[in-house]
Amino acid sequence: MSSTADHDGALGHLEESLEQHGLETRGIEPVPDPERTATTRGLLPTWIAANITVLLLTVGASLAVVFGLNFWQALGAGLAAPVVSYGLVGLVGVAGRRGGAPGMALSRAVFGQRGNLLPGALIWVARWGWETINAVTGAYALLTVLDILFGIRRNTALVVVALLLFVISTFVISGMGIGAVRRCGRWAAWLFGAFTLLVLGRLVVTTNWGGVLGQPAGPTASMITGAGLIAAGGMSWAPAAPDFTRYLPRTASSAAIVRNTVGGALLVVLPMVLMGAVMAAGMPALARAADPVSFLGEILPLWLAVPYLLVALVGMVLINAMSMYSAGFTAQTLGFRIPRHRAVAVNAVISLVLGGVLMLAATSFLGSFIAFLSLLAVAFSAWVGVFGVDMLRRREYDAAALLDRSRTGAYWYRAGFSPAAVTAWALGLAAGALFTRSDWFSGPFAANNPVGRCGLGWIATIAVSALLYAVLPKPAVVPAASGERAPLAV
Repeated sequence: MSSTADHDGALGHLEESLEQHGLETRGIEPVPDPERTATTRGLLPTWIAANITVLLLTVGASLAVVFGLNFWQALGAGLAAPVVSYGLVGLVGVAGRRGGAPGMALSRAVFGQRGNLLPGALIWVARWGWETINAVTGAYALLTVLDILFGIRRNTALVVVALLLFVISTFVISGMGIGAVRRCGRWAAWLFGAFTLLVLGRLVVTTNWGGVLGQPAGPTASMITGAGLIAAGGMSWAPAAPDFTRYLPRTASSAAIVRNTVGGALLVVLPMVLMGAVMAAGMPALARAADPVSFLGEILPLWLAVPYLLVALVGMVLINAMSMYSAGFTAQTLGFRIPRHRAVAVNAVISLVLGGVLMLAATSFLGSFIAFLSLLAVAFSAWVGVFGVDMLRRREYDAAALLDRSRTGAYWYRAGFSPAAVTAWALGLAAGALFTRSDWFSGPFAANNPVGRCGLGWIATIAVSALLYAVLPKPAVVPAASGERAPLAV
Protein backbone atom coordinates (compact mmCIF):
# COMPACT_ATOMS: atom_id res chain seq x y z
CA MET A 1 0.00 0.00 0.00
CA SER A 2 2.81 2.37 0.88
CA SER A 3 4.59 1.68 -2.43
CA THR A 4 1.41 2.61 -4.30
CA ALA A 5 1.18 5.85 -2.38
CA ASP A 6 4.85 6.58 -3.01
CA HIS A 7 4.35 5.90 -6.75
CA ASP A 8 1.32 8.19 -6.89
CA GLY A 9 3.22 10.90 -5.03
CA ALA A 10 6.20 10.63 -7.35
CA LEU A 11 3.90 10.73 -10.38
CA GLY A 12 2.23 13.84 -9.01
CA HIS A 13 5.59 15.57 -8.49
CA LEU A 14 6.65 14.58 -12.02
CA GLU A 15 3.49 16.01 -13.58
CA GLU A 16 3.85 19.21 -11.53
CA SER A 17 7.45 19.58 -12.73
CA LEU A 18 6.42 19.00 -16.34
CA GLU A 19 3.67 21.62 -16.10
CA GLN A 20 6.15 24.16 -14.66
CA HIS A 21 8.48 23.59 -17.63
CA GLY A 22 5.75 24.09 -20.21
CA LEU A 23 4.65 20.52 -20.95
CA GLU A 24 0.89 20.19 -20.74
CA THR A 25 -0.04 16.90 -19.07
CA ARG A 26 -3.80 17.44 -18.93
CA GLY A 27 -5.83 15.24 -21.28
CA ILE A 28 -9.50 15.43 -22.16
CA GLU A 29 -10.70 15.98 -18.58
CA PRO A 30 -12.30 19.40 -18.04
CA VAL A 31 -9.97 22.13 -16.79
CA PRO A 32 -10.65 23.14 -13.15
CA ASP A 33 -11.72 26.75 -12.62
CA PRO A 34 -8.49 27.80 -10.79
CA GLU A 35 -6.46 26.87 -13.90
CA ARG A 36 -8.68 28.75 -16.33
CA THR A 37 -6.62 31.92 -16.50
CA ALA A 38 -6.34 32.52 -20.26
CA THR A 39 -7.68 35.69 -21.90
CA THR A 40 -9.76 36.19 -25.02
CA ARG A 41 -7.00 38.45 -26.39
CA GLY A 42 -4.80 35.38 -26.61
CA LEU A 43 -7.10 33.97 -29.29
CA LEU A 44 -6.05 36.65 -31.78
CA PRO A 45 -2.44 35.42 -32.27
CA THR A 46 -3.66 31.83 -32.01
CA TRP A 47 -5.89 32.19 -35.07
CA ILE A 48 -3.33 34.32 -36.89
CA ALA A 49 -0.87 31.44 -36.47
CA ALA A 50 -3.51 28.94 -37.61
CA ASN A 51 -3.59 30.60 -41.04
CA ILE A 52 0.08 31.32 -41.76
CA THR A 53 0.42 29.22 -44.88
CA VAL A 54 1.56 30.01 -48.39
CA LEU A 55 -1.26 27.76 -49.60
CA LEU A 56 -3.45 30.85 -49.31
CA LEU A 57 -1.31 32.46 -52.03
CA THR A 58 -2.01 29.48 -54.25
CA VAL A 59 -5.72 29.68 -53.47
CA GLY A 60 -5.71 33.40 -54.28
CA ALA A 61 -4.01 32.69 -57.59
CA SER A 62 -6.60 30.03 -58.40
CA LEU A 63 -9.36 32.62 -57.85
CA ALA A 64 -7.86 34.71 -60.66
CA VAL A 65 -6.74 31.96 -63.05
CA VAL A 66 -9.05 28.99 -62.48
CA PHE A 67 -12.24 30.80 -61.43
CA GLY A 68 -11.66 33.92 -63.55
CA LEU A 69 -12.29 36.45 -60.78
CA ASN A 70 -11.02 40.01 -60.97
CA PHE A 71 -9.33 41.86 -58.10
CA TRP A 72 -12.54 43.17 -56.55
CA GLN A 73 -14.23 39.79 -56.64
CA ALA A 74 -11.17 38.21 -55.01
CA LEU A 75 -11.40 40.93 -52.36
CA GLY A 76 -15.04 40.08 -51.71
CA ALA A 77 -14.34 36.33 -51.51
CA GLY A 78 -11.31 36.85 -49.27
CA LEU A 79 -13.36 39.03 -46.92
CA ALA A 80 -16.57 36.98 -46.76
CA ALA A 81 -15.00 33.53 -46.40
CA PRO A 82 -13.13 34.02 -43.10
CA VAL A 83 -15.98 36.05 -41.60
CA VAL A 84 -18.45 33.21 -42.23
CA SER A 85 -16.24 30.20 -41.51
CA TYR A 86 -14.33 31.59 -38.53
CA GLY A 87 -17.51 33.14 -37.21
CA LEU A 88 -18.78 29.57 -36.89
CA VAL A 89 -15.44 28.49 -35.42
CA GLY A 90 -15.70 31.23 -32.80
CA LEU A 91 -19.26 30.30 -31.90
CA VAL A 92 -18.28 26.66 -31.41
CA GLY A 93 -15.36 27.88 -29.30
CA VAL A 94 -17.84 29.29 -26.78
CA ALA A 95 -18.59 25.68 -25.80
CA GLY A 96 -15.00 25.32 -24.61
CA ARG A 97 -15.49 28.21 -22.21
CA ARG A 98 -18.72 26.64 -20.95
CA GLY A 99 -17.40 23.11 -20.45
CA GLY A 100 -13.64 23.53 -20.05
CA ALA A 101 -12.98 20.44 -22.19
CA PRO A 102 -11.81 19.73 -25.77
CA GLY A 103 -14.42 19.83 -28.52
CA MET A 104 -14.61 16.10 -29.16
CA ALA A 105 -14.96 15.42 -25.42
CA LEU A 106 -17.86 17.90 -25.17
CA SER A 107 -19.31 16.15 -28.22
CA ARG A 108 -20.02 13.12 -26.01
CA ALA A 109 -22.80 15.11 -24.37
CA VAL A 110 -24.43 15.55 -27.79
CA PHE A 111 -23.93 12.20 -29.53
CA GLY A 112 -23.65 9.87 -26.54
CA GLN A 113 -20.56 8.01 -25.40
CA ARG A 114 -20.72 5.47 -28.23
CA GLY A 115 -22.40 7.69 -30.79
CA ASN A 116 -19.54 10.17 -30.52
CA LEU A 117 -17.18 7.54 -31.90
CA LEU A 118 -18.75 7.95 -35.37
CA PRO A 119 -18.02 11.67 -36.01
CA GLY A 120 -14.89 11.39 -33.88
CA ALA A 121 -13.36 8.70 -36.07
CA LEU A 122 -14.20 10.59 -39.28
CA ILE A 123 -12.77 13.85 -37.95
CA TRP A 124 -9.63 12.08 -36.74
CA VAL A 125 -9.03 10.54 -40.17
CA ALA A 126 -9.78 13.87 -41.89
CA ARG A 127 -7.11 15.51 -39.74
CA TRP A 128 -4.58 13.07 -41.18
CA GLY A 129 -5.21 14.61 -44.59
CA TRP A 130 -5.06 18.20 -43.30
CA GLU A 131 -1.79 17.52 -41.49
CA THR A 132 -0.37 15.77 -44.55
CA ILE A 133 -1.16 18.73 -46.83
CA ASN A 134 0.52 21.13 -44.41
CA ALA A 135 3.52 18.87 -43.89
CA VAL A 136 4.05 18.66 -47.64
CA THR A 137 3.76 22.45 -48.02
CA GLY A 138 6.25 22.98 -45.20
CA ALA A 139 8.69 20.52 -46.74
CA TYR A 140 8.37 22.31 -50.09
CA ALA A 141 9.21 25.61 -48.36
CA LEU A 142 12.35 24.12 -46.80
CA LEU A 143 13.43 22.58 -50.11
CA THR A 144 12.91 25.89 -51.89
CA VAL A 145 15.11 27.73 -49.36
CA LEU A 146 17.87 25.14 -49.83
CA ASP A 147 17.61 25.55 -53.60
CA ILE A 148 17.72 29.36 -53.46
CA LEU A 149 20.59 29.62 -50.99
CA PHE A 150 22.79 26.68 -51.87
CA GLY A 151 21.59 25.44 -55.25
CA ILE A 152 20.72 22.05 -53.74
CA ARG A 153 18.24 20.31 -56.05
CA ARG A 154 15.68 18.04 -54.55
CA ASN A 155 15.85 14.29 -54.76
CA THR A 156 14.00 11.47 -53.06
CA ALA A 157 16.32 11.33 -50.05
CA LEU A 158 16.19 15.11 -49.55
CA VAL A 159 12.38 15.10 -49.80
CA VAL A 160 12.18 12.48 -47.06
CA VAL A 161 14.63 14.36 -44.82
CA ALA A 162 12.79 17.68 -45.25
CA LEU A 163 9.46 16.04 -44.48
CA LEU A 164 10.93 14.28 -41.45
CA LEU A 165 12.37 17.54 -40.05
CA PHE A 166 9.01 19.27 -40.49
CA VAL A 167 7.05 16.49 -38.78
CA ILE A 168 9.51 16.25 -35.87
CA SER A 169 9.28 20.02 -35.28
CA THR A 170 5.50 19.78 -35.36
CA PHE A 171 5.50 16.91 -32.87
CA VAL A 172 7.76 18.74 -30.40
CA ILE A 173 5.51 21.81 -30.24
CA SER A 174 2.17 19.97 -30.20
CA GLY A 175 3.51 17.41 -27.73
CA MET A 176 4.44 20.15 -25.25
CA GLY A 177 0.89 21.45 -25.33
CA ILE A 178 -1.11 24.66 -25.30
CA GLY A 179 1.59 26.80 -23.65
CA ALA A 180 4.13 26.09 -26.39
CA VAL A 181 1.52 26.59 -29.11
CA ARG A 182 0.57 29.99 -27.70
CA ARG A 183 4.13 31.23 -27.22
CA CYS A 184 5.24 30.19 -30.69
CA GLY A 185 2.03 31.59 -32.16
CA ARG A 186 2.65 35.07 -30.75
CA TRP A 187 6.17 35.27 -32.20
CA ALA A 188 5.11 33.83 -35.55
CA ALA A 189 2.24 36.31 -35.82
CA TRP A 190 4.56 39.31 -35.39
CA LEU A 191 7.25 37.99 -37.74
CA PHE A 192 4.82 36.94 -40.43
CA GLY A 193 2.99 40.26 -40.22
CA ALA A 194 6.21 42.21 -40.67
CA PHE A 195 7.40 40.25 -43.70
CA THR A 196 3.94 40.20 -45.26
CA LEU A 197 3.93 43.99 -45.15
CA LEU A 198 7.28 43.97 -46.97
CA VAL A 199 5.92 41.65 -49.66
CA LEU A 200 2.78 43.77 -49.99
CA GLY A 201 4.92 46.89 -50.35
CA ARG A 202 6.97 45.30 -53.12
CA LEU A 203 3.82 44.19 -54.94
CA VAL A 204 2.39 47.70 -54.74
CA VAL A 205 5.53 49.07 -56.39
CA THR A 206 6.17 46.40 -59.03
CA THR A 207 2.67 45.34 -60.11
CA ASN A 208 1.03 46.60 -63.29
CA TRP A 209 -2.10 47.78 -61.52
CA GLY A 210 -3.74 48.93 -64.73
CA GLY A 211 -3.75 45.35 -65.98
CA VAL A 212 -4.78 43.88 -62.63
CA LEU A 213 -7.67 46.30 -61.98
CA GLY A 214 -8.75 46.22 -65.61
CA GLN A 215 -9.51 42.50 -65.66
CA PRO A 216 -13.16 41.70 -66.44
CA ALA A 217 -15.35 40.23 -63.71
CA GLY A 218 -15.97 36.52 -63.59
CA PRO A 219 -19.32 34.79 -63.06
CA THR A 220 -21.00 35.33 -59.70
CA ALA A 221 -21.22 31.55 -59.28
CA SER A 222 -17.44 31.34 -59.56
CA MET A 223 -17.04 34.00 -56.88
CA ILE A 224 -19.28 32.01 -54.54
CA THR A 225 -17.34 28.84 -55.34
CA GLY A 226 -14.05 30.58 -54.60
CA ALA A 227 -15.31 31.95 -51.30
CA GLY A 228 -16.55 28.47 -50.40
CA LEU A 229 -13.13 27.01 -51.15
CA ILE A 230 -11.45 29.46 -48.77
CA ALA A 231 -14.13 28.92 -46.13
CA ALA A 232 -13.69 25.14 -46.32
CA GLY A 233 -10.23 25.45 -44.79
CA GLY A 234 -11.63 27.53 -41.93
CA MET A 235 -14.42 25.05 -41.25
CA SER A 236 -11.86 22.35 -40.55
CA TRP A 237 -10.99 24.14 -37.29
CA ALA A 238 -14.54 24.15 -35.91
CA PRO A 239 -14.41 20.88 -33.91
CA ALA A 240 -11.04 21.96 -32.48
CA ALA A 241 -12.19 25.46 -31.42
CA PRO A 242 -13.04 24.48 -27.81
CA ASP A 243 -9.53 23.01 -27.44
CA PHE A 244 -8.17 26.57 -27.50
CA THR A 245 -10.86 28.20 -25.34
CA ARG A 246 -11.15 25.66 -22.50
CA TYR A 247 -8.63 27.57 -20.41
CA LEU A 248 -10.80 30.71 -20.53
CA PRO A 249 -12.71 31.58 -17.34
CA ARG A 250 -16.45 31.00 -17.36
CA THR A 251 -16.98 34.78 -17.31
CA ALA A 252 -15.13 35.34 -20.62
CA SER A 253 -17.16 37.25 -23.20
CA SER A 254 -18.70 35.15 -25.98
CA ALA A 255 -18.57 38.16 -28.30
CA ALA A 256 -14.85 38.59 -27.61
CA ILE A 257 -14.22 34.91 -28.40
CA VAL A 258 -15.91 35.25 -31.79
CA ARG A 259 -14.37 38.67 -32.50
CA ASN A 260 -10.79 37.58 -31.83
CA THR A 261 -11.24 34.31 -33.74
CA VAL A 262 -12.56 36.08 -36.84
CA GLY A 263 -10.09 38.95 -36.48
CA GLY A 264 -7.06 36.67 -36.27
CA ALA A 265 -8.08 34.71 -39.36
CA LEU A 266 -9.06 37.80 -41.35
CA LEU A 267 -5.71 39.53 -40.72
CA VAL A 268 -3.97 36.71 -42.59
CA VAL A 269 -6.49 35.27 -45.05
CA LEU A 270 -7.52 38.51 -46.78
CA PRO A 271 -4.05 39.90 -47.59
CA MET A 272 -2.68 36.47 -48.53
CA VAL A 273 -5.53 35.73 -50.93
CA LEU A 274 -5.20 39.16 -52.55
CA MET A 275 -1.43 38.76 -52.84
CA GLY A 276 -1.94 35.44 -54.60
CA ALA A 277 -4.47 36.94 -57.00
CA VAL A 278 -2.12 39.86 -57.83
CA MET A 279 0.91 37.59 -58.27
CA ALA A 280 -1.07 35.41 -60.66
CA ALA A 281 -1.46 38.39 -62.98
CA GLY A 282 2.25 38.15 -63.76
CA MET A 283 2.64 34.38 -63.21
CA PRO A 284 -0.55 32.53 -64.20
CA ALA A 285 1.29 29.20 -63.78
CA LEU A 286 1.21 29.82 -60.02
CA ALA A 287 -2.37 28.57 -59.85
CA ARG A 288 -1.45 25.17 -61.29
CA ALA A 289 2.05 24.69 -59.90
CA ALA A 290 2.93 21.17 -58.83
CA ASP A 291 5.07 22.75 -56.09
CA PRO A 292 2.96 25.42 -54.35
CA VAL A 293 5.82 27.50 -52.89
CA SER A 294 8.82 27.43 -55.22
CA PHE A 295 7.39 30.31 -57.26
CA LEU A 296 8.21 32.69 -54.39
CA GLY A 297 11.89 32.23 -55.16
CA GLU A 298 11.21 33.37 -58.70
CA ILE A 299 8.93 36.33 -58.08
CA LEU A 300 10.62 37.82 -54.98
CA PRO A 301 14.20 39.03 -54.53
CA LEU A 302 16.54 36.79 -52.56
CA TRP A 303 16.67 39.04 -49.48
CA LEU A 304 12.89 38.86 -49.15
CA ALA A 305 12.07 35.38 -50.47
CA VAL A 306 14.27 33.47 -48.02
CA PRO A 307 13.15 35.07 -44.73
CA TYR A 308 9.54 35.10 -45.90
CA LEU A 309 9.64 31.39 -46.70
CA LEU A 310 11.33 30.64 -43.38
CA VAL A 311 8.69 32.56 -41.44
CA ALA A 312 5.97 30.86 -43.48
CA LEU A 313 7.62 27.53 -42.69
CA VAL A 314 7.37 28.30 -38.98
CA GLY A 315 3.72 29.20 -39.51
CA MET A 316 2.99 25.90 -41.23
CA VAL A 317 4.71 24.06 -38.39
CA LEU A 318 2.36 25.85 -35.99
CA ILE A 319 -0.71 25.02 -38.08
CA ASN A 320 0.19 21.36 -37.95
CA ALA A 321 1.07 21.61 -34.26
CA MET A 322 -2.40 23.00 -33.52
CA SER A 323 -4.04 20.31 -35.62
CA MET A 324 -2.04 17.50 -33.99
CA TYR A 325 -2.72 18.99 -30.55
CA SER A 326 -6.43 18.61 -31.21
CA ALA A 327 -6.00 15.24 -32.90
CA GLY A 328 -4.43 13.92 -29.71
CA PHE A 329 -7.60 14.75 -27.82
CA THR A 330 -9.73 13.19 -30.54
CA ALA A 331 -7.77 9.95 -30.27
CA GLN A 332 -8.35 9.93 -26.51
CA THR A 333 -12.09 10.41 -26.95
CA LEU A 334 -12.07 7.41 -29.29
CA GLY A 335 -10.95 5.29 -26.36
CA PHE A 336 -7.17 5.15 -26.85
CA ARG A 337 -5.87 4.98 -23.28
CA ILE A 338 -2.59 6.74 -23.94
CA PRO A 339 -1.21 10.14 -22.87
CA ARG A 340 -1.99 13.05 -25.17
CA HIS A 341 1.61 13.43 -26.41
CA ARG A 342 1.68 9.75 -27.45
CA ALA A 343 -1.59 10.19 -29.30
CA VAL A 344 0.04 13.13 -31.09
CA ALA A 345 2.93 10.86 -32.09
CA VAL A 346 0.51 8.56 -33.91
CA ASN A 347 -0.69 11.44 -36.10
CA ALA A 348 2.89 12.54 -36.70
CA VAL A 349 3.84 9.13 -38.10
CA ILE A 350 0.72 9.01 -40.29
CA SER A 351 1.34 12.49 -41.75
CA LEU A 352 4.96 11.51 -42.45
CA VAL A 353 3.93 8.44 -44.43
CA LEU A 354 1.09 10.10 -46.33
CA GLY A 355 3.20 13.20 -46.97
CA GLY A 356 5.90 11.10 -48.57
CA VAL A 357 3.34 9.49 -50.85
CA LEU A 358 1.91 12.86 -51.90
CA MET A 359 5.29 14.49 -52.57
CA LEU A 360 6.74 11.56 -54.48
CA ALA A 361 3.69 10.27 -56.33
CA ALA A 362 1.09 13.05 -56.79
CA THR A 363 1.17 14.83 -60.16
CA SER A 364 -0.94 17.84 -59.20
CA PHE A 365 -0.63 19.31 -55.72
CA LEU A 366 -3.31 21.95 -56.26
CA GLY A 367 -5.77 19.42 -57.68
CA SER A 368 -5.24 17.14 -54.70
CA PHE A 369 -5.53 20.09 -52.31
CA ILE A 370 -8.81 21.40 -53.74
CA ALA A 371 -10.32 17.92 -53.90
CA PHE A 372 -9.33 17.32 -50.30
CA LEU A 373 -10.74 20.66 -49.10
CA SER A 374 -14.10 19.92 -50.72
CA LEU A 375 -14.48 16.61 -48.92
CA LEU A 376 -12.91 17.89 -45.69
CA ALA A 377 -15.48 20.65 -45.34
CA VAL A 378 -18.37 18.17 -45.63
CA ALA A 379 -16.84 15.85 -43.04
CA PHE A 380 -16.52 18.64 -40.46
CA SER A 381 -19.74 20.47 -41.31
CA ALA A 382 -22.03 17.57 -40.39
CA TRP A 383 -20.67 17.71 -36.85
CA VAL A 384 -20.91 21.52 -36.74
CA GLY A 385 -24.60 21.49 -37.68
CA VAL A 386 -25.55 19.12 -34.86
CA PHE A 387 -23.20 20.51 -32.23
CA GLY A 388 -24.13 24.11 -33.02
CA VAL A 389 -27.87 23.53 -32.56
CA ASP A 390 -27.18 21.64 -29.34
CA MET A 391 -25.30 24.67 -27.99
CA LEU A 392 -28.53 26.67 -28.24
CA ARG A 393 -30.20 24.38 -25.71
CA ARG A 394 -27.23 23.39 -23.52
CA ARG A 395 -25.51 26.06 -21.43
CA GLU A 396 -23.30 23.79 -19.33
CA TYR A 397 -21.76 20.33 -19.35
CA ASP A 398 -21.53 17.73 -16.58
CA ALA A 399 -17.76 17.29 -16.15
CA ALA A 400 -18.04 13.88 -14.49
CA ALA A 401 -20.56 12.59 -17.05
CA LEU A 402 -18.25 13.53 -19.95
CA LEU A 403 -15.72 10.99 -18.68
CA ASP A 404 -18.19 8.37 -17.43
CA ARG A 405 -18.45 5.74 -20.18
CA SER A 406 -20.47 3.29 -18.11
CA ARG A 407 -24.07 2.37 -18.87
CA THR A 408 -25.21 4.40 -15.87
CA GLY A 409 -23.52 7.60 -17.12
CA ALA A 410 -25.67 10.65 -17.79
CA TYR A 411 -24.47 10.80 -21.41
CA TRP A 412 -25.04 7.12 -22.18
CA TYR A 413 -28.56 7.83 -23.52
CA ARG A 414 -29.91 4.87 -25.55
CA ALA A 415 -27.32 2.07 -25.70
CA GLY A 416 -24.62 4.74 -25.75
CA PHE A 417 -26.16 6.71 -28.63
CA SER A 418 -28.27 9.84 -28.97
CA PRO A 419 -30.51 8.73 -31.88
CA ALA A 420 -31.38 12.31 -32.87
CA ALA A 421 -27.76 13.47 -33.07
CA VAL A 422 -26.43 10.40 -34.86
CA THR A 423 -29.30 10.39 -37.37
CA ALA A 424 -28.99 14.11 -38.12
CA TRP A 425 -25.21 13.80 -38.50
CA ALA A 426 -25.39 10.80 -40.84
CA LEU A 427 -28.11 12.26 -43.06
CA GLY A 428 -26.40 15.65 -43.19
CA LEU A 429 -23.16 13.96 -44.21
CA ALA A 430 -24.94 12.03 -46.95
CA ALA A 431 -26.75 15.15 -48.22
CA GLY A 432 -23.49 17.09 -48.41
CA ALA A 433 -21.78 14.30 -50.34
CA LEU A 434 -24.61 14.31 -52.89
CA PHE A 435 -23.89 17.96 -53.72
CA THR A 436 -20.08 17.80 -53.61
CA ARG A 437 -17.83 17.73 -56.66
CA SER A 438 -14.08 17.07 -56.64
CA ASP A 439 -11.41 15.28 -58.64
CA TRP A 440 -11.80 12.29 -56.32
CA PHE A 441 -15.57 12.09 -55.98
CA SER A 442 -18.65 13.77 -57.41
CA GLY A 443 -22.15 13.35 -56.08
CA PRO A 444 -25.18 12.93 -58.34
CA PHE A 445 -26.38 16.48 -57.53
CA ALA A 446 -22.98 18.15 -57.92
CA ALA A 447 -24.16 19.83 -61.13
CA ASN A 448 -27.39 21.24 -62.60
CA ASN A 449 -28.27 23.13 -59.40
CA PRO A 450 -26.88 26.24 -57.65
CA VAL A 451 -25.61 24.38 -54.56
CA GLY A 452 -23.57 21.89 -56.54
CA ARG A 453 -22.31 24.35 -59.16
CA CYS A 454 -21.11 26.80 -56.50
CA GLY A 455 -19.32 24.14 -54.44
CA LEU A 456 -21.59 24.61 -51.43
CA GLY A 457 -22.00 20.98 -50.46
CA TRP A 458 -20.71 21.84 -46.99
CA ILE A 459 -23.46 24.46 -46.59
CA ALA A 460 -26.04 21.80 -47.47
CA THR A 461 -24.41 19.53 -44.90
CA ILE A 462 -24.74 22.08 -42.11
CA ALA A 463 -28.31 22.98 -43.07
CA VAL A 464 -29.59 19.39 -43.23
CA SER A 465 -27.86 18.20 -40.05
CA ALA A 466 -28.88 21.31 -38.09
CA LEU A 467 -32.53 21.25 -39.20
CA LEU A 468 -32.92 17.53 -38.57
CA TYR A 469 -31.38 17.74 -35.11
CA ALA A 470 -33.59 20.73 -34.27
CA VAL A 471 -36.82 18.85 -35.06
CA LEU A 472 -35.99 15.30 -33.95
CA PRO A 473 -36.86 14.27 -30.35
CA LYS A 474 -33.74 14.59 -28.21
CA PRO A 475 -32.66 13.36 -24.78
CA ALA A 476 -33.25 15.82 -21.98
CA VAL A 477 -30.38 18.17 -21.18
CA VAL A 478 -28.40 16.80 -18.25
CA PRO A 479 -27.69 19.49 -15.63
CA ALA A 480 -24.13 19.72 -14.34
CA ALA A 481 -23.68 17.98 -10.99
CA SER A 482 -22.92 20.73 -8.50
CA GLY A 483 -19.69 20.38 -6.60
CA GLU A 484 -18.75 17.18 -8.37
CA ARG A 485 -15.18 16.86 -9.60
CA ALA A 486 -14.42 15.02 -12.78
CA PRO A 487 -12.06 12.03 -12.52
CA LEU A 488 -8.61 12.60 -13.99
CA ALA A 489 -8.55 9.57 -16.27
CA VAL A 490 -10.80 8.18 -18.95
